[in-house]
Order: sequence, then structure tokens, then C-alpha cells
Amino acid sequence: MEKLRLAVYAGFTETGRAPAVPDLSDRLNAGEADVLSGLRALHRGRHLVLNVTGTRVLIAHPFSDVPLGFSAMGRDTLWWGGCAWDAFALPHLLPGEPEVLVATRCPGCGAALAWNVGTDAPPEGGHVAHFLVPVPRMWDDVMRTCGNQRLYCGERCVTDWLERRGETPGYTMDLGTLWRLAAHWYEGRLEAGYRRREPAEAAAYFTQVGLTGPFWGLED
Repeated sequence: MEKLRLAVYAGFTETGRAPAVPDLSDRLNAGEADVLSGLRALHRGRHLVLNVTGTRVLIAHPFSDVPLGFSAMGRDTLWWGGCAWDAFALPHLLPGEPEVLVATRCPGCGAALAWNVGTDAPPEGGHVAHFLVPVPRMWDDVMRTCGNQRLYCGERCVTDWLERRGETPGYTMDLGTLWRLAAHWYEGRLEAGYRRREPAEAAAYFTQVGLTGPFWGLED
């Protein structure tokens, strides 16, 4: 199953899109039924997200095969950034891509936004990220979670969007905090032997980058 996980990530890295089942079958010299079974096991293990029929990879964080509000342009390849967190993580993970151009629109006012996101320091600006779904519930509906981790012109735009949608406020952070959150969260994911963080390890990471409170599954 680890070879299959790595093959999915290799496809995303090389092309910007998820490899289809026949492509994975050819790459691994395995039957399509075995590939599908392996993908579904990876889905259950929260290593990737499949569509409702379990036949297509939608997300393998930080990569997405569907547009959820962000694009990330490298030197030769265009990726969908599944959310603000994932889009800012891409230059830290992609080999040979120390900087990517992350583009989106503010959900509050519709303004076009873009940053050169690199690995040395966060981009400048007074923009903010707002995450709607708290960490303990993020895997309840991954598409809703990722689709609502967005970047805004400022807190006024966040408030306007929440009021229009009738949503309860989530967590708002500045660009520096978002960049620190993204910088090492996916470290090692393109390598063999990657292991997802246990809850205590995730909590320690969130605290280290300056995130606090019940939204992140932490004590006040």
C-alpha cells in the first residue's frame, strides 16, 4: 500500500493532477481491482480522499484534483491548492520549487489575491486566513473543510462572508501564522515510511506555530 500512496503523490507532483486508476495500475504493474482496494484502504486511513464511488482520488493533501479556490503555479506545473493551508504548504514540499505563485479570490468581496509563497519567510500583507471547521471535525466532511479554509482581504471581509452565509465564526490568523502552520505540517509525505502525526504530536505542532484554543483541539 505504501507503493500505491507514493505513486499517487508522484503523479500529483509530476503533473499537477491525480493519476487515474489505469495509470496507477500501469505504474505499479498491478491489477485495477487491487489498485482500487488499496486506494480505499488509504482513504480509510486518511491518507487521501476519494469521490463518493471510491473510484477517483480527489485530494491527497496538500494536492487537490478539484478546484477549491486556489491555484499554485510553479516554474512549469500548475497545481490546485486545495485550501489556504495546502496552497501555502506546496513550496515546502515540492522538490525544486522553492517558490510558487498562489492565487485566489477573497470570498468576502471577490478581489483577486496573489502571493509569491516561498520557503524562507512568509509573504507580506495584512490579509488573513479564516478556517471555518474546527480541527476535531475536519475529517467529518473533508470537502467542506478544505473549501472553507480561505484567504481574505481582512477581517471585515471575513465578517461580511460569515454574515451572508449565516455561519458561525471559526479561526482567523495572519499570513505569518498560516505560513508557519503550512511550513512543516506535510514534511516527509513524499517519502517512503511517512507516518501521520498522532493527536498529541499534532497538538504540539499547533502550539509551536502559535495556534491556541479549542478550535485546534487544545485547552484554553
